[in-house]
Amino acid sequence: MQFAIKTEVGDPARDLFIFKDQKTMYEGKHIGKGDVIFVFASENEGGQGLVAVGIVASAKATPRKPGVARQTPRVSITVRSTGRAKRRLGRAELETFANRDDDRPESELHFKFYRQATNKIVGISDATAAFLRKHF
Repeated sequence: MQFAIKTEVGDPARDLFIFKDQKTMYEGKHIGKGDVIFVFASENEGGQGLVAVGIVASAKATPRKPGVARQTPRVSITVRSTGRAKRRLGRAELETFANRDDDRPESELHFKFYRQATNKIVGISDATAAFLRKHF
């Protein structure tokens, strides 16, 4: 499985990203060392959308808080960048794919990242990963 993360990215030109205690959804909790991940700089924090692709150098589940019944799994990851996006892809480019049920990569990304605007790590399909690779 391949993954994507939408979160605050301070400097998208970095070679190493450290993301602590990130919310996971849509199989994102299965991320592990060696996995491919596409990095989106969250527009909620002034980012521009897709900025990098990389390899997960480390992944560690965040321990659950005692006494809290419902908790979204969280994970801390370190990512080594292997490429910078050459084409823009963010909320504006994916907005026309809202409310579609057509199995297009753009629809999958809009659903997983922008239907619920919280930052998160998500699992993505092979077709969506292939689509994202075209932006590098």
